Amino acid sequence: MRTICGENIIVAEGEQNIDFSSIIHLNDSAAYLWNNIKGKDFNATDLTRLLLDEYDVEEALACKDVATLIESWRNAGLIDE
Repeated sequence: MRTICGENIIVAEGEQNIDFSSIIHLNDSAAYLWNNIKGKDFNATDLTRLLLDEYDVEEALACKDVATLIESWRNAGLIDE
């Protein structure tokens, strides 16, 4: 993850992203999650717990947001199953 012009972005590495089509913009909460899980094994429960511990958010909304985030990371090739 890099911060460029005040925006948090992740660019997938490797030949599959040679055209830079997998650039992901992260809002502050997604960047918080990324910084806390990079290089670690994690699951949706781990991410949800991080959100609940850091932000004043309902658990149902945190679960929904985490599922959406994981899917976007997976689609961009940033994480594996």
